[in-house]
Amino acid sequence: MTVPSARAAVIVRDAVAGLSVDDVVDGVAVREVLPVARVLGPAALAYVSPEAFRPVEAGASTVEQLPASHPELRLLERAAGREDAGEAALDEITSPVFVVREHGQVVAAAGYRAWPSRTAHIGVLTAPGARERGLARVTGSATVAHALAAGLLPQWRARPPASRRVAAVLGFEELGSQLSVEIAG
Repeated sequence: MTVPSARAAVIVRDAVAGLSVDDVVDGVAVREVLPVARVLGPAALAYVSPEAFRPVEAGASTVEQLPASHPELRLLERAAGREDAGEAALDEITSPVFVVREHGQVVAAAGYRAWPSRTAHIGVLTAPGARERGLARVTGSATVAHALAAGLLPQWRARPPASRRVAAVLGFEELGSQLSVEIAG
């Protein structure tokens, strides 16, 4: 568990001390012991080593790089909707963003946010009309290759089954779960 302060650590540690490992990632069980304002998850956490990584070729698609602040990424987020955009968190990416365009529009994007302990937290987003065509695999693959070349450990956090399938295709192995909560008050 991670918390934002020493005070929050005491509150959370005392509240969840009686929960099982499975219950710590169960939003209902956590709500029973903590005053929770918001819950995100649970989500699967998956990781890939350089040896296990299975890159995906771009095929007919061309992968470009954009800075994370590029306005076209905000357009993609709006097209994808608030929930999917929040899950991908493209606005938090610290790496270049790897994108695929169709008809001049960015329809898929992926990048990572550098986290402590040399972790690269991957974010991937595809426009609703461009899904199920392998674009998340292509942009995700470029992102993972970049992270590995930088000596980082790629981490894929996913709730939607489609995102978990993309991670598996790239060689990620699910090793844990995450539940994010915002404590009320």
